[in-house]
Amino acid sequence: MSVARVTEVISSSATSFDDAIQTAIDRANKTLKNVQGAWIESQKVDIENGAITAYRVALKITFILDD
Repeated sequence: MSVARVTEVISSSATSFDDAIQTAIDRANKTLKNVQGAWIESQKVDIENGAITAYRVALKITFILDD
């Protein structure tokens, strides 16, 4: 039997939500071992002068703890 842990990561991108998600997962993989999945808790955009300036996501990332 394995035990998993969930951690929250917040990321942003000037390009897209997909890019913000990939950035968060890439960063999590640098620090966490055995990353198994993620779900998007929230998405939002920053707007200045009517234009989107940043795409932001909050993800919950699941990873399996070592025995």
